[in-house]
Amino acid sequence: QVQLVQSGGGLVQPGGSLRLSCAASGSIFSIKYMGWYRQAPGKERELVARLFSRGTINYADSVKGRFTISRDNAKNTVYLQMNSLKPEDTAVYYCNVVTLRGVTTLDNYWGQGTQVTVSS
Repeated sequence: QVQLVQSGGGLVQPGGSLRLSCAASGSIFSIKYMGWYRQAPGKERELVARLFSRGTINYADSVKGRFTISRDNAKNTVYLQMNSLKPEDTAVYYCNVVTLRGVTTLDNYWGQGTQVTVSS
């Protein structure tokens, strides 16, 4: 099992910044990727950013140029730096980690979620 503990988030004014953190612990054999999703009220959960173990990064078009995902391998921690925040970024943000167990088995883990509210 893998445990994910998220921190960060909160209330910020438009144009402001926040940083989210997600620390993974437990039986981490091989992390395929670490990333962030978000879910706004009445909407489906969507990918925000994802960092693969070999360095490839995916960003949602809506956050490109504003958000940056990074990882501290020694701490098994992934970060999401969010700048120039907009009201439409308001959502619950979830950390996501996918690990490889054995040769082909992928395990999917989710953090507890943290609220990000962008409002004046």
